[in-house]
Amino acid sequence: MTVYEKRTYSITVGKMSEIVRLYTDEGWPVLEAAGFGRNLVGYFISDTGQLHQLIHLWRFESDGDRRDFWKRLFENKDFMAFASQIRPFIKAQEVQLLVSAPWGPKP
Repeated sequence: MTVYEKRTYSITVGKMSEIVRLYTDEGWPVLEAAGFGRNLVGYFISDTGQLHQLIHLWRFESDGDRRDFWKRLFENKDFMAFASQIRPFIKAQEVQLLVSAPWGPKP
């Protein structure tokens, strides 16, 4: 069963531009180069409602696939070097696992 993981990071007010720069220059290139980008549905930045949030949605074939993905990513030294730079700007993190409803399109 396909599992979707929604990760919401609440960013310190005034630091979103630094987050965007770090993801653009370092984070996304590392994810792409190591092949991790194929699981990504998309990154989003909140524009209304609760502001200062970076949201990303990931797609996995199973929960085991999801767990293996994060294990491999956290073992990637280049990604962890990037992650250590963004952590000071993250105030909170929420992770939500989702499964598709039995009707409608699938991302």
